[in-house]
Amino acid sequence: MSNKTKKFSRRNFMRSGALVAAALTAPRDILALCQEKSSLGKTSDETAPIRLGLASYTFRNFTRAQLIGFMKQLNVFALNAKDVQDHLPVNSQGEAAALADYAAAGIKLHAAGAIYFAKDEDADIRAKFEYCKRAAIPVIVAGDPAPETLPRIEKFVKEYDIRVAIHNHGPEDKLWPSPLDVLKTVKHMDSRIGCCIDVGHAVRAGADIVQAIHEAGPRLLNVHMKDLTSFQNKESQVAVGDGIIPVRRMFEALVAIQYPGFVDLEYEIHPDDPLPGAIESFAYMRGVVAGLGYRRES
Repeated sequence: MSNKTKKFSRRNFMRSGALVAAALTAPRDILALCQEKSSLGKTSDETAPIRLGLASYTFRNFTRAQLIGFMKQLNVFALNAKDVQDHLPVNSQGEAAALADYAAAGIKLHAAGAIYFAKDEDADIRAKFEYCKRAAIPVIVAGDPAPETLPRIEKFVKEYDIRVAIHNHGPEDKLWPSPLDVLKTVKHMDSRIGCCIDVGHAVRAGADIVQAIHEAGPRLLNVHMKDLTSFQNKESQVAVGDGIIPVRRMFEALVAIQYPGFVDLEYEIHPDDPLPGAIESFAYMRGVVAGLGYRRES
């Protein structure tokens, strides 16, 4: 183990211990739900009140084999895959090879994206739904669908029974800066169309992240997790727990709405060496979950 990894591990151990102690001040209804689920013997990230996963974009500069190795080191086996490097190729043969590798490693794919819908055409949209159907992926994280394309996308949502989570991209995004913008547009559409809240982009767009979670309710289909030291600066991203995102209140809100999806770490900084930050981020998030009354067996 490198000195850098040891440094992160010691810091995370101390931080996680403090978060467990913070459970004493957690709201009783939150604790009750966490304890009820814990009593059922659910002991992994995937079955905790907050299910943690990884956005493969975090390791966008690394091959699929390297990604799998990193996931094993992180002890994370839930993946939001993107067609970057060879993580999940769009061609059927390459996709099949990737799926075989993930299955052999015990990794389950729960979402794909961001996938971009640049054309308002049946053939183009169907190809993307087929891509996810082949992988048995239940959620498409949609990057930039134009509002006028959504009725056509809705038709495929009904046909394939695959959910579409529209991803917000902050104040630079003229279509979907905030998850609240997504919710206004899709509120009368099929319930399987909702939002992927990108936490960092949402707060930069002025959204109260806790309020946004409550407003999204059952239309919250995916979460991209990151942390910032400034809500006005896109370049201020840090490991989760080192910034000012209210992670604990976020997780309390997710438990309160009985969010069934995943919180996927999307660590976008240090693309050539993201593992230390990912280690720190997962340790912090697991500490917050423990602080809400859930204990994870390693």
